[in-house]
Amino acid sequence: MDTAPPTLPTTSTPAQDARNRRKGATAAALASAVEWYDYFVFGIAAALVLGDLYFPAGSSSAGVLASFATFAVGFLARPFGGVIAGHLGDKRGRKPMLVLALTLMGVATTGIGLLPTYETIGIAAPVLLVTLRVMQGIAVGAQWGGAMLLATEYAPEGKRGIYGSFVQLGVPIGVVTANSVFLLAGAFTSESAFAAWGWRLPFLVGLLVLVLAWYIHKHVEETPEFRAAERALAEKEKEEKGQATEQGVDKGPGTGKGKGGDGARNSPLRTILRGHLSTVFLAGGSFAVNTATFYILITGVLDYTTRELDMNRGAVLTVSLCVSLTQLVLIPASAALSDRIGRIRIYGLGAAGIALWAVPMFLLIDTGSLLWLAVGTFVASCFLSIMYGPQAALFAELFTPEMRYTGASLGYQIAAVLGGGLAPFVMVLLLETTGTSMSVAAYIIGLAVIALGSIKVLADRARSR
Repeated sequence: MDTAPPTLPTTSTPAQDARNRRKGATAAALASAVEWYDYFVFGIAAALVLGDLYFPAGSSSAGVLASFATFAVGFLARPFGGVIAGHLGDKRGRKPMLVLALTLMGVATTGIGLLPTYETIGIAAPVLLVTLRVMQGIAVGAQWGGAMLLATEYAPEGKRGIYGSFVQLGVPIGVVTANSVFLLAGAFTSESAFAAWGWRLPFLVGLLVLVLAWYIHKHVEETPEFRAAERALAEKEKEEKGQATEQGVDKGPGTGKGKGGDGARNSPLRTILRGHLSTVFLAGGSFAVNTATFYILITGVLDYTTRELDMNRGAVLTVSLCVSLTQLVLIPASAALSDRIGRIRIYGLGAAGIALWAVPMFLLIDTGSLLWLAVGTFVASCFLSIMYGPQAALFAELFTPEMRYTGASLGYQIAAVLGGGLAPFVMVLLLETTGTSMSVAAYIIGLAVIALGSIKVLADRARSR
């Protein structure tokens, strides 16, 4: 399914194109990795320490619920980041918005690492924590579209899937790095020291994201597809202005209302809302099960196994780290396969697998065995990777270049809100209410059914075109 127009030729040499392509893909992958690292350290901290430090309550469950609610707030903020960066990114370029997103994330994450606790400054502590989490949400909402387009819009013909997977690799790299840093912090500090200051160290590593933001600003060029779209739109506006002048009406620059005059150059968001909103919601519906299951695995299961099943924190983190490492192979493999046999086919296979594995996965986790925990989460991770690999290219191909940042970002962030942001909170609530993990499995299956229905509609539309 490749609905996007081909890249228009540029005046650069093949050697320059290859060099820019390598720079763009590398920068996109690194931006995604460091951004997701910063975002994931909050999820791990929310499961381990933030509830007690910032939301003291009568029970551990209440503290964890409050902590996960703060975790979810970041997801609620992500669409705002996607809308703002998408609109400006479609008008001003992918690179500036990516640099801004990285800078905002670095500031917010470092701020969390330095934030005093409730015991020190009282109610101001959770208020500031929520504020910084909102900033993280806006940043990651803005980042994904910019990094994804930096990779896919530099991709050579027939390789958009594999290039898009470079950005998707940022998620497992971020998870592995976040878990590793937390494991190291725990290994070199006592329980009391970890609770007092050791947990802050992973957040302070977030300062490195500012270095990457500077590098991209200085050394990475704008994508060729955006530059081509800019040239085409500028020529179109010039032609429309000339026609209007001949008719005795000077519309002025950028205000054409003739054929295409209310186009994406003036308002990509308006174009999406008026003519492509159903595609945005279908994209979001197709992906919500993936992001929900992912966050259940890396945060919800961490809380469940350590608090309810009394499993060792370090051992569970190690399992999560090892499982995430397998995604470094599976994500590009599924993306490369989608370049050969189609995005929708691979994407749908992953969604169906998640639905079928939800119940067996929790039956294995409930044994309390590290081995069966590893097996259950590994198989689930395989299906997530099969779906996640082609997702960047698929979402990019749903929209044309002049509205792609806005459309793809909105679809992705809607899925993040409906799936990922609420998933750990919903998991704890379901476990507290029903007393069984099968209720969480049913939640995953419900989202998978929505995903498969959305994928079918997208496939039918692609065939009709």
